[in-house]
Amino acid sequence: MQERLRTQVITTSASDLRIDTVAGLDVGYRSNDTVAGVCVVFDAKSLVVLDEVIVEGTTDFPYIAGLFAFREMPVLLRALEQVTVTPDLLVADGQGLAHPRRFGLACHLGVHTGIPTIGVAKNAMGRFDPPGHDRGSMSDLLMDGDNGDEVVGRALRTQTGVKPVFVSVGHKIDLDRACAEVLRLAPRYRLPETTRRADALTRQVASSE
Repeated sequence: MQERLRTQVITTSASDLRIDTVAGLDVGYRSNDTVAGVCVVFDAKSLVVLDEVIVEGTTDFPYIAGLFAFREMPVLLRALEQVTVTPDLLVADGQGLAHPRRFGLACHLGVHTGIPTIGVAKNAMGRFDPPGHDRGSMSDLLMDGDNGDEVVGRALRTQTGVKPVFVSVGHKIDLDRACAEVLRLAPRYRLPETTRRADALTRQVASSE
């Protein structure tokens, strides 16, 4: 399915792409098969939270590297359906094109919903040289392709002197714009506010009884 659907990924931005609202998506695990999908929608300029939804469910799909979307997509889509503000951009806590089959969670979400989507990961999938020390510095994230090294994302320094995050295209956005949006969403901390808030909510669910 990933091999088939990856041909539908669009890696360019529409000329009139305007991003006023942005959603952070994440999944937390209360147990191995009990999951919680979180969707938090922000005003992209002020970073004020406009809506947030937590949906719990179960999954019987095994935990297999490279196939997380099949565990996490159903509950994330349910959460996305319940927010009252339609986001212009989705930010997934995971990979997009930086994936062995070039179809990580962010790509799967984007192709399924038709909404521009970015993958922002805490850990690299691929090779990279350390970006410069200052905020906004970046370097290419590389994976083996049919014709040698292939750029699948970027290591992006969101704060001076802090470890980079790893940005990859999910759908309907180009890599330059994706990195610019992540910087806009990360004015103070390493992780974008979308990821920080969604991650905090999933941790609350995982620790609750």
